[in-house]
Amino acid sequence: MGTGHFFWVIFYFASLCSASLANNAKINFREKEKKVLDQILGAGKYDARIRPSGINGTENLPTYVYVNMFLRSISKIDDYKMEYSVQLTFREQWTDERLKFDDIQGRLKYLTLTEANRVWMPDLFFSNEKEGHFHNIIMPNVYIRIFPNGSVLYSIRISLTLACPMNLKLYPLDRQICSLRMASYGWTTNDLVFLWKEGDPVQVVKNLHLPRFTLEKFLTDYCNSKTNTGEYSCLKVDLLFKREFSYYLIQIYIPCCMLVIVSWVSFWLDQGAVPARVSLGVTTLLTMATQTSGINASLPPVSYTKAIDVWTGVCLTFVFGALLEFALVNYASRSDMHKENMKKKRRDLEQASIDAASDLLDTDSNATFAMKPLVRHPGDPLALEKLRQCEVHMQAPKRPNCCKTWLSKFPTRSKRIDVISRITFPLVFALFNLVYWSTYLFREEEDETF
Repeated sequence: MGTGHFFWVIFYFASLCSASLANNAKINFREKEKKVLDQILGAGKYDARIRPSGINGTENLPTYVYVNMFLRSISKIDDYKMEYSVQLTFREQWTDERLKFDDIQGRLKYLTLTEANRVWMPDLFFSNEKEGHFHNIIMPNVYIRIFPNGSVLYSIRISLTLACPMNLKLYPLDRQICSLRMASYGWTTNDLVFLWKEGDPVQVVKNLHLPRFTLEKFLTDYCNSKTNTGEYSCLKVDLLFKREFSYYLIQIYIPCCMLVIVSWVSFWLDQGAVPARVSLGVTTLLTMATQTSGINASLPPVSYTKAIDVWTGVCLTFVFGALLEFALVNYASRSDMHKENMKKKRRDLEQASIDAASDLLDTDSNATFAMKPLVRHPGDPLALEKLRQCEVHMQAPKRPNCCKTWLSKFPTRSKRIDVISRITFPLVFALFNLVYWSTYLFREEEDETF
């Protein structure tokens, strides 16, 4: 056997020995970890029902629990039910002097447990929770880490549906503050105090996308509550959501404007086109009413007026006003026809009286003794003509009125109503838009204090 072959045989046996020693070391290390767990959590050595002591083992001080969380997603914000759903990783950390152990010269960094009932747990609950569940796929998403100094870290992934009381006065130009409240259920502040972890207690996943909202900012605060049984520690996170207006601009505001403008088309139709004008007015009115009912169906019945109610109410009023305008035009048109018939009858009577007077003058001119009367009869056409000329000369000269001069181009009242409506309706609607947007946008800026 050559020297090289002998060397490789020795190297192979040395590798086997080292691997065997490493495996034995790992087994021995796991055995030591098991011994440590049995030492601190063995039967009769640790009671999970007893609260840990305060700082430095002081019995008369409360146990301090430091809380932090990671917001993984916010799935929906429901305006009708006034609630929102969130998925988060929730963490608590406290110190339990009874769980101290030897770290084997820094080799054992922490012990990991998956059973929360093995150690004492704070009785925290979410006070504004409606529904909630843990995640158990593939394994329960929970762990407990015990550090050598007795510090305990509890982490769990949960999904919650939380109540979020909303003020919808500025809807859909509003901002909403939704809170996440956590409090102790049974331990008072004399025994248990929750504190936010220093640094960054709340983290939010990057690229958080919500369908109709934007998460602008969030704040952490304390909300301790006092009841008949004592004072209880409480933490809260306030999330400020801004509603995305582009969706409502496309789905509500622009269609309503279009319906109002379409209702003005009837002002340009002929007065005799009664079926066209009636069908146009009724169709736009029903469409606007359907749009309004659809908007209100997605919102809770509240006792105050919302910004969207003002908009839809005024738009509905404009559409209804256009329908009433046609009724007024129709009435004025019939009145104009009646006056035209009366004028025609009066002209026929005047013509008949003139013809009769002419015949009478022709008859009197044949007589030698015919004489002109000194005073004309009030019904004499010549006397009436002279009286009109005198009235015209007696009237003082007036300055021409632009509006009256322009309206005089339209002989009938019905036509004048249509022409005035063509100008008045768009001007009033534009003025309403100016007041509406300036009012609610200005209020939105005022309510930005958070």
